[in-house]
Amino acid sequence: MATTTYQVVGFLLSMLGLAGCIAATGMDMWSTQDLYDNPVTSVFQYEGLWRSCVRQTSGFTECRPYFTILGLPAMLQAVRALMIVGIVLGAIGLMVSIFALKCIRIGSMEDTAKANMTLTSGIMFIISGICAIAGVSVFANMLVTDFWMSTANMYTGMGGMVQTVQTRYTFGSALFVGWVAGGLTLIGGVMMCIACRGLMPEETNYKAVSYHTSGHNVTYKSGGFKAGTGFGPNTNNKKIYNGGAQADEEIQSHPSKYDYV
Repeated sequence: MATTTYQVVGFLLSMLGLAGCIAATGMDMWSTQDLYDNPVTSVFQYEGLWRSCVRQTSGFTECRPYFTILGLPAMLQAVRALMIVGIVLGAIGLMVSIFALKCIRIGSMEDTAKANMTLTSGIMFIISGICAIAGVSVFANMLVTDFWMSTANMYTGMGGMVQTVQTRYTFGSALFVGWVAGGLTLIGGVMMCIACRGLMPEETNYKAVSYHTSGHNVTYKSGGFKAGTGFGPNTNNKKIYNGGAQADEEIQSHPSKYDYV
């Protein structure tokens, strides 16, 4: 019961996290204009991974896509790549985990195959969550660096008494969505890996095998001969034929027909 619970909860968390990663990647508010100490409030600017937008106080919003790839900063392209890789791995892991669910039977699939599929999907979810968290964190670090550099350049001339108007950007809502989505995907992958241990079949005991000589019908068993310890009366060695043990004295006590010749 615990194995099924871990598997289903991990599957649901991973699916929710993957949906959040897709939503965060398509959102436009990765960076928003910082309105603190900004005298111009009639225009609000925000940017995403794919386009930049401007919203006026009248409610009119205009967005312009990035028409270049090589002209974009290298960090922005790295964030794009990380988010796309995370989404692709999460989608593949989601498809694999559907067939690995214990409550779904497909033909004569064994528990070992389901356990391996569960482990594979869990690893994919973990990598997907790490990629999403890393991509959002890289973009956030880029924003923090640009923010403090813009702040340092705002005061110029006359000993810093003249303040220049410069647009600064801060964290947007897409960053928080990406962090939460990456964390959910990561936790779901860990729970899928934990559920894999419960799906593995128990170890079976191996049966003992008896060995026979090629020329004679004699069975050798362990423990048939006893070695003398040297502290007591000597005991006669026993010979084992066909699984039965007889002493030398008992063999000699029964005369045969050749004794009377």
